[in-house]
Amino acid sequence: MRSEYAGEGLSEDGVAPTPLRQVRAWVADAQARQAERGDVVEPTALSVATVDSDGHANVRTVLMRFLDERGPGFVTDLGSAKSREIVATGSVAASLTWPAMYRAVRFRGRAVPVGRDEIAAYFATRPWGSRISAWASDQSQPVADRATLVAAYERYAALYPDTGSPDDVPVPDGWGAGGSRATRSSCGRADATGCTTGSSSPAWPTGISTRPPRGCSTAASPEPGKPVRRGPAAIGA
Repeated sequence: MRSEYAGEGLSEDGVAPTPLRQVRAWVADAQARQAERGDVVEPTALSVATVDSDGHANVRTVLMRFLDERGPGFVTDLGSAKSREIVATGSVAASLTWPAMYRAVRFRGRAVPVGRDEIAAYFATRPWGSRISAWASDQSQPVADRATLVAAYERYAALYPDTGSPDDVPVPDGWGAGGSRATRSSCGRADATGCTTGSSSPAWPTGISTRPPRGCSTAASPEPGKPVRRGPAAIGA
């Protein structure tokens, strides 16, 4: 079934001076529309694409937790499939899509690490239950049954009880974040004619480089000498 587009398209004078400013403006618009109309569910939902060792593409949806001069970023278990594939290739692609607004943004770039201090600061903002689940689940790993997962959750909940403090649950050593050194970004908007117009910038965030395109996102490594513990991705947290 085909939908009729009601967007306004994108003109040269409607584009921000840099890709970073453009994407930030569109994310803010999406968040404001969700608050007003409720038709842009999860406005920071980020589709992240990687490639495995056999050359097969994988894509999954996470929540964008960072957006700065490095590009978009997300949190993840460092033992997850996406983390392993990003480490292996150093490249990633991602996209933000807001169908109700007829807008989309895509990124390509190189993976860059996010510091542990930044990860800890974000982790402290998560609800207590989400912080416990970061300890309880091994992302991308099989589990015997749901009862096993629930038992793990209850064990860590008893170990780190909810005291109302952002520091009552420590950050798992194997839990990290992806940032990106996006080397190309594209913003597109569909209009009522069905045509999609957009801007494509070969560099992030300035838009003035002539470097060839690449992908976006990454994962940090655990601190040397510390054991790796697993946690979930940010999606739904």
